[in-house]
This record gives sequence, structure tokens and C-alpha cells, in this order.
Amino acid sequence: MSGLRVVPIWTHGQERLHVLLPDGRNIAWYDREAARVNLLSEDRREDVLGVLGPFLTGRVSVGPPPVPTPADIARLTLHPDDDLAPNRPGEALLISLDRDPAPARRLRPDPRRRALAAEQAVGEVLDGLEGAGWRTLHSVPLPGGDRIHHLVIGPGGLFALHTVYARKQRLRVADPVVVVGRGEPRPLLRQVRSDASRASFALTAEVRGVLVVAGPADVDVAGVPREVRVLQDTELAGLGRTGGVLKPADVEALHAMARDRHTWLRV
Repeated sequence: MSGLRVVPIWTHGQERLHVLLPDGRNIAWYDREAARVNLLSEDRREDVLGVLGPFLTGRVSVGPPPVPTPADIARLTLHPDDDLAPNRPGEALLISLDRDPAPARRLRPDPRRRALAAEQAVGEVLDGLEGAGWRTLHSVPLPGGDRIHHLVIGPGGLFALHTVYARKQRLRVADPVVVVGRGEPRPLLRQVRSDASRASFALTAEVRGVLVVAGPADVDVAGVPREVRVLQDTELAGLGRTGGVLKPADVEALHAMARDRHTWLRV
């Protein structure tokens, strides 16, 4: 048994049959009107076609989701309130600190400021990759109050980055748990996978999850985390040197889609 299940979901007024993994992540969908099965990963091609078999009618094409056309991009004339591109690294934290500043006297530093420092440091590096054809969106809001710290789109593909502050501390990773220094264990890798899955659903493209450690820090990773890369902020420049996945036009089309706040309302 593949463990896959088929769930009908209405998108933009049309019913599509989505194929979900046991943990709820989307890996494919069948668009009846277009007679096409869109795969987010070729690895499960046969399993996807097998579970969709009873629903397929006539001849269908199978392959990766189509990239938005120039006509699609032209329709994305955004109101300033709906455009996520101007978001600064840590935008949500900046707003939180402005609305609810920490008391002047407190025994421990406000954890929001450390988180902000991490997102700003990582964001600065990512913004520096623009000359190499990469585009970055910061603090992408998701329904339910969650957000993607940084969404990166470039020649090497799409990545949802979650940053964690660990300056001069030891960071231990044992999937899905992450422990910073003497802090409490947190299932951060589960959050990273969820962010990447929701981004894949919104953009109809494969998005990979990355946990970025803002340091310098002593990073100890037990085993190989499932579907998540763990990088230090000093290694992000190497990410920018990857390629062979997306053409420049594809990067711009996906960036245009991702910067629209409405893209994220149904994930």
C-alpha cells in the first residue's frame, strides 16, 4: 500500500483531486479540466497514478506543474497592501516589538530581539544573492498566524527557510527536535517541513525546507534529517551558487505569484 489518499479541494472555483501523503502533505493533483496530473516530485509517480487511477478519464498528461505564463503575471497588478515584496527581514517581529515593546527593566533579554537579529542576519545574506538571479521574500504570512521566515526562489529551486538564533551556543538536532544551548527541546524540523509543504501547495511547485542557524554556533546533527537541510548562515552563499532547476523567466513568474498575499490565503 502506498499510503496515499485522494482529497477533492476547490481552488479558484474548480474542483481538483489532490494526492496527499499520510502526514497531509500534498504531492500531486489531478486537474480534470486540463486533463493533467501535476506532480511535485517524480519519485512517487507510479504511486500517484495508481491511487488516481479510478478517477482518471480519457487521456491525461503527466508532469510538473506548469509555470505561470506572462499573461498570468500581467494579472498580478498588486495593491500595496497585498504586495509582500517590501517586507523587511523579521517584519512580523518588528511590528510586534513596535506594538508591544518589552519592559525597560527585565532580567532576561526579550527573545523576540534575538529572533529578529537572526532573521535580519540571514535576510541580509539572502538579499545579496539577487545579483545571481535569486529572489527572496521575507516574513511571508500564513493562515493561522504562522509565517515563513524567508522564501527563496532562484536557479537552484525554491526554499522555505526557518531561522534560529544560536550565537556562541551549541545547537543539537535530532529529528524533529532542536535544542539550543540549555533551552527547551522544540520540534522545529516539523515546522520547517510544514512551511515547505504549505508553500508547495500555494505555488504548485516543489519547495524544500531549510533550517538556518544564525551563529557562529556549534551545530551537532544526529543522522540525516528527513526532507530538511540544516545550514549555518555562513553556508547560504553556497546555496546561491546552485542552479539547473529554474530558468530566469520561471524565477520571475514564481516570484510574482509568491509576492501576492492572496496566494497564501488557502494554505
